[in-house]
Amino acid sequence: MPAKAYALIPAAGSGTRVGAALPKQYLEVAGRPLLHYSVGTLARHPRIEQVFVVLTQGDERFARCDWREFGGRVEPLYCGGTTRAASVFNGLLAARDTMDGADWVLVHDAARPCLGREELDRLFGELEDDETGGLLAMPVADTLKRANRETRVAATEPRDGLWLAQTPQMFRYRLLIEALRAADPAVATDEARAVEGLGLKPRLELGDTRNIKVTFPEDLLLAELILANQKLAAKTLRKASTSRQDAKTPSKEKSNRNALKRKR
Repeated sequence: MPAKAYALIPAAGSGTRVGAALPKQYLEVAGRPLLHYSVGTLARHPRIEQVFVVLTQGDERFARCDWREFGGRVEPLYCGGTTRAASVFNGLLAARDTMDGADWVLVHDAARPCLGREELDRLFGELEDDETGGLLAMPVADTLKRANRETRVAATEPRDGLWLAQTPQMFRYRLLIEALRAADPAVATDEARAVEGLGLKPRLELGDTRNIKVTFPEDLLLAELILANQKLAAKTLRKASTSRQDAKTPSKEKSNRNALKRKR
Protein backbone atom coordinates (compact mmCIF):
# COMPACT_ATOMS: atom_id res chain seq x y z
CA MET A 1 0.00 0.00 0.00
CA PRO A 2 1.50 3.37 -1.02
CA ALA A 3 2.30 5.96 1.63
CA LYS A 4 -0.21 8.75 2.17
CA ALA A 5 0.44 12.10 0.51
CA TYR A 6 -0.21 15.62 1.77
CA ALA A 7 0.30 19.04 0.23
CA LEU A 8 1.70 22.10 1.93
CA ILE A 9 1.54 25.61 0.48
CA PRO A 10 3.65 28.36 2.09
CA ALA A 11 1.52 31.50 1.68
CA ALA A 12 2.96 33.90 4.25
CA GLY A 13 4.95 36.08 1.83
CA SER A 14 4.17 39.60 0.67
CA GLY A 15 5.19 39.26 -2.99
CA THR A 16 6.56 42.79 -3.28
CA ARG A 17 7.95 42.34 -6.80
CA VAL A 18 4.47 42.09 -8.28
CA GLY A 19 3.93 45.71 -7.19
CA ALA A 20 0.46 45.40 -5.69
CA ALA A 21 -1.11 46.47 -2.42
CA LEU A 22 -2.26 42.92 -1.65
CA PRO A 23 0.03 39.94 -1.03
CA LYS A 24 0.29 38.34 -4.46
CA GLN A 25 -1.36 35.06 -3.42
CA TYR A 26 -4.59 37.04 -3.00
CA LEU A 27 -4.42 38.89 -6.31
CA GLU A 28 -7.39 37.89 -8.45
CA VAL A 29 -7.31 36.18 -11.82
CA ALA A 30 -10.66 35.55 -13.49
CA GLY A 31 -12.49 36.40 -10.27
CA ARG A 32 -10.53 34.19 -7.90
CA PRO A 33 -7.30 34.66 -5.95
CA LEU A 34 -4.14 32.97 -7.21
CA LEU A 35 -4.10 30.89 -4.04
CA HIS A 36 -7.47 29.34 -4.91
CA TYR A 37 -6.07 27.85 -8.13
CA SER A 38 -2.88 26.63 -6.45
CA VAL A 39 -4.93 24.90 -3.76
CA GLY A 40 -7.54 23.55 -6.18
CA THR A 41 -5.39 21.28 -8.34
CA LEU A 42 -3.87 19.70 -5.25
CA ALA A 43 -7.13 19.33 -3.32
CA ARG A 44 -8.84 17.61 -6.25
CA HIS A 45 -6.13 15.00 -6.75
CA PRO A 46 -7.21 11.59 -5.36
CA ARG A 47 -3.76 10.82 -3.90
CA ILE A 48 -3.66 13.92 -1.71
CA GLU A 49 -5.32 13.57 1.69
CA GLN A 50 -5.17 17.20 2.85
CA VAL A 51 -3.83 20.56 1.72
CA PHE A 52 -2.22 22.64 4.47
CA VAL A 53 -1.85 26.36 3.77
CA VAL A 54 0.77 28.12 5.90
CA LEU A 55 -0.28 31.73 6.56
CA THR A 56 1.17 34.62 8.46
CA GLN A 57 -0.27 35.23 11.91
CA GLY A 58 -3.09 37.73 11.63
CA ASP A 59 -3.97 36.84 8.03
CA GLU A 60 -7.63 37.77 7.65
CA ARG A 61 -8.03 37.31 3.91
CA PHE A 62 -7.90 33.52 3.80
CA ALA A 63 -11.11 33.17 5.83
CA ARG A 64 -12.93 35.50 3.43
CA CYS A 65 -12.35 33.12 0.52
CA ASP A 66 -14.82 30.35 -0.24
CA TRP A 67 -13.14 26.95 0.16
CA ARG A 68 -16.32 24.89 0.51
CA GLU A 69 -15.97 23.17 -2.87
CA PHE A 70 -12.97 21.24 -1.52
CA GLY A 71 -15.03 19.56 1.17
CA GLY A 72 -12.86 20.27 4.18
CA ARG A 73 -9.64 19.08 2.53
CA VAL A 74 -8.03 22.52 2.99
CA GLU A 75 -6.66 23.54 6.40
CA PRO A 76 -5.00 26.87 7.27
CA LEU A 77 -1.99 26.97 9.60
CA TYR A 78 -1.26 30.42 11.02
CA CYS A 79 2.43 29.87 11.68
CA GLY A 80 4.25 31.45 8.73
CA GLY A 81 7.88 32.49 9.15
CA THR A 82 10.07 35.24 7.73
CA THR A 83 11.43 32.98 4.97
CA ARG A 84 9.99 30.26 2.78
CA ALA A 85 12.08 27.64 4.56
CA ALA A 86 10.84 28.83 7.95
CA SER A 87 7.21 28.75 6.81
CA VAL A 88 7.50 25.20 5.46
CA PHE A 89 9.33 24.02 8.58
CA ASN A 90 6.73 25.62 10.88
CA GLY A 91 3.93 24.10 8.81
CA LEU A 92 5.45 20.64 9.04
CA LEU A 93 5.72 20.99 12.81
CA ALA A 94 2.12 22.16 13.08
CA ALA A 95 0.90 19.17 11.03
CA ARG A 96 3.07 16.56 12.77
CA ASP A 97 0.09 14.86 14.43
CA THR A 98 -1.46 14.25 11.01
CA MET A 99 1.53 12.97 9.02
CA ASP A 100 3.72 9.93 9.53
CA GLY A 101 7.45 10.01 8.85
CA ALA A 102 7.14 8.00 5.63
CA ASP A 103 4.27 10.08 4.21
CA TRP A 104 4.90 12.21 1.16
CA VAL A 105 4.72 16.00 1.40
CA LEU A 106 4.25 18.03 -1.78
CA VAL A 107 5.30 21.64 -1.25
CA HIS A 108 3.79 23.99 -3.84
CA ASP A 109 4.09 27.73 -4.46
CA ALA A 110 1.05 29.82 -3.54
CA ALA A 111 1.57 31.96 -6.65
CA ARG A 112 1.94 29.06 -9.10
CA PRO A 113 -1.72 28.72 -10.16
CA CYS A 114 -1.39 26.83 -13.46
CA LEU A 115 -0.20 23.43 -12.25
CA GLY A 116 -1.77 20.71 -14.38
CA ARG A 117 -3.18 17.34 -13.30
CA GLU A 118 -0.80 15.65 -15.76
CA GLU A 119 2.28 17.02 -13.98
CA LEU A 120 0.96 15.82 -10.62
CA ASP A 121 0.25 12.36 -12.00
CA ARG A 122 3.75 12.22 -13.47
CA LEU A 123 5.33 13.27 -10.18
CA PHE A 124 3.53 10.54 -8.27
CA GLY A 125 4.23 7.97 -10.97
CA GLU A 126 7.97 8.60 -11.04
CA LEU A 127 8.69 9.28 -7.37
CA GLU A 128 6.40 6.86 -5.54
CA ASP A 129 9.24 4.37 -4.98
CA ASP A 130 12.15 6.83 -5.04
CA GLU A 131 14.37 6.80 -1.97
CA THR A 132 14.99 10.57 -1.97
CA GLY A 133 12.10 12.29 -3.73
CA GLY A 134 12.29 15.12 -6.23
CA LEU A 135 10.67 18.03 -7.99
CA LEU A 136 9.16 19.28 -11.20
CA ALA A 137 11.64 21.23 -13.32
CA MET A 138 12.32 22.37 -16.87
CA PRO A 139 15.62 22.21 -18.80
CA VAL A 140 17.05 25.68 -19.41
CA ALA A 141 16.42 26.66 -23.03
CA ASP A 142 17.70 30.27 -23.16
CA THR A 143 21.27 31.48 -23.27
CA LEU A 144 22.44 32.49 -19.80
CA LYS A 145 24.36 35.70 -19.15
CA ARG A 146 26.16 36.58 -15.94
CA ALA A 147 26.08 40.33 -15.20
CA ASN A 148 28.65 42.53 -13.49
CA ARG A 149 27.87 45.40 -11.11
CA GLU A 150 27.23 47.74 -14.04
CA THR A 151 24.64 45.34 -15.48
CA ARG A 152 26.90 44.45 -18.39
CA VAL A 153 27.66 40.94 -19.53
CA ALA A 154 30.50 39.50 -17.51
CA ALA A 155 30.24 36.01 -19.00
CA THR A 156 28.03 33.65 -20.96
CA GLU A 157 27.32 30.58 -18.88
CA PRO A 158 26.97 27.06 -20.33
CA ARG A 159 23.41 25.81 -19.95
CA ASP A 160 24.16 22.10 -20.33
CA GLY A 161 22.61 20.19 -17.45
CA LEU A 162 20.85 23.26 -16.01
CA TRP A 163 17.18 23.07 -15.04
CA LEU A 164 14.66 25.63 -13.76
CA ALA A 165 13.10 24.39 -10.53
CA GLN A 166 9.31 24.37 -10.27
CA THR A 167 6.88 23.07 -7.70
CA PRO A 168 5.50 20.83 -6.31
CA GLN A 169 8.60 19.43 -4.67
CA MET A 170 7.92 16.01 -3.17
CA PHE A 171 9.77 14.50 -0.21
CA ARG A 172 9.04 12.23 2.75
CA TYR A 173 7.91 14.05 5.88
CA ARG A 174 10.79 12.76 8.03
CA LEU A 175 13.45 13.61 5.44
CA LEU A 176 12.07 17.08 4.71
CA ILE A 177 11.79 18.20 8.30
CA GLU A 178 15.31 16.91 8.99
CA ALA A 179 16.67 18.77 5.97
CA LEU A 180 14.97 22.05 6.89
CA ARG A 181 16.06 21.79 10.52
CA ALA A 182 19.70 21.58 9.37
CA ALA A 183 19.46 24.17 6.57
CA ASP A 184 20.33 27.85 6.53
CA PRO A 185 16.94 29.51 5.74
CA ALA A 186 18.67 32.21 3.70
CA VAL A 187 20.29 29.59 1.45
CA ALA A 188 17.49 27.02 1.23
CA THR A 189 15.30 28.91 -1.23
CA ASP A 190 13.47 25.69 -2.05
CA GLU A 191 12.99 22.31 -0.42
CA ALA A 192 15.31 20.51 -2.84
CA ARG A 193 18.17 22.79 -1.79
CA ALA A 194 17.63 21.82 1.84
CA VAL A 195 17.62 18.12 0.93
CA GLU A 196 20.80 18.60 -1.12
CA GLY A 197 22.39 19.92 2.06
CA LEU A 198 22.11 16.41 3.50
CA GLY A 199 24.23 15.09 0.64
CA LEU A 200 21.24 13.66 -1.26
CA LYS A 201 20.34 14.12 -4.92
CA PRO A 202 16.64 14.83 -5.59
CA ARG A 203 15.24 13.57 -8.87
CA LEU A 204 14.32 16.08 -11.58
CA GLU A 205 10.98 15.26 -13.18
CA LEU A 206 9.92 17.08 -16.35
CA GLY A 207 7.43 19.83 -15.58
CA ASP A 208 5.59 22.15 -17.97
CA THR A 209 6.32 25.67 -19.22
CA ARG A 210 2.73 26.62 -18.36
CA ASN A 211 3.37 25.95 -14.67
CA ILE A 212 4.51 29.55 -14.19
CA LYS A 213 5.15 31.39 -10.96
CA VAL A 214 3.50 34.82 -10.82
CA THR A 215 6.30 37.22 -9.89
CA PHE A 216 5.84 40.37 -11.98
CA PRO A 217 2.66 42.26 -12.99
CA GLU A 218 2.72 40.93 -16.56
CA ASP A 219 2.64 37.38 -15.24
CA LEU A 220 -0.97 37.89 -14.11
CA LEU A 221 -2.19 38.25 -17.69
CA LEU A 222 -0.21 35.21 -18.79
CA ALA A 223 -1.66 33.17 -15.92
CA GLU A 224 -5.17 34.25 -16.89
CA LEU A 225 -4.62 33.09 -20.48
CA ILE A 226 -3.24 29.73 -19.38
CA LEU A 227 -6.08 29.15 -16.92
CA ALA A 228 -8.68 30.04 -19.55
CA ASN A 229 -7.09 27.57 -21.95
CA GLN A 230 -7.06 24.84 -19.28
CA LYS A 231 -10.73 25.49 -18.54
CA LEU A 232 -11.61 25.27 -22.24
CA ALA A 233 -9.62 22.05 -22.64
CA ALA A 234 -11.39 20.48 -19.65
CA LYS A 235 -14.78 21.53 -21.01
CA THR A 236 -13.96 20.04 -24.42
CA LEU A 237 -12.85 16.79 -22.79
CA ARG A 238 -16.06 16.53 -20.78
CA LYS A 239 -18.12 17.24 -23.89
CA ALA A 240 -16.29 14.56 -25.87
CA SER A 241 -16.79 12.07 -23.05
CA THR A 242 -20.52 12.85 -22.90
CA SER A 243 -20.81 12.49 -26.69
CA ARG A 244 -19.18 9.06 -26.56
CA GLN A 245 -21.56 8.00 -23.81
CA ASP A 246 -24.57 9.31 -25.73
CA ALA A 247 -23.45 7.42 -28.83
CA LYS A 248 -23.65 4.15 -26.90
CA THR A 249 -27.14 4.81 -25.52
CA PRO A 250 -29.22 4.24 -28.71
CA SER A 251 -27.65 0.80 -29.16
CA LYS A 252 -28.60 -0.15 -25.61
CA GLU A 253 -32.14 1.09 -26.13
CA LYS A 254 -32.41 -0.84 -29.39
CA SER A 255 -31.23 -4.03 -27.72
CA ASN A 256 -33.80 -3.56 -24.96
CA ARG A 257 -36.58 -3.11 -27.53
CA ASN A 258 -35.53 -6.23 -29.41
CA ALA A 259 -35.43 -8.23 -26.18
CA LEU A 260 -38.95 -7.03 -25.34
CA LYS A 261 -40.24 -8.07 -28.77
CA ARG A 262 -38.78 -11.57 -28.37
CA LYS A 263 -40.58 -11.96 -25.03
CA ARG A 264 -43.89 -11.03 -26.68
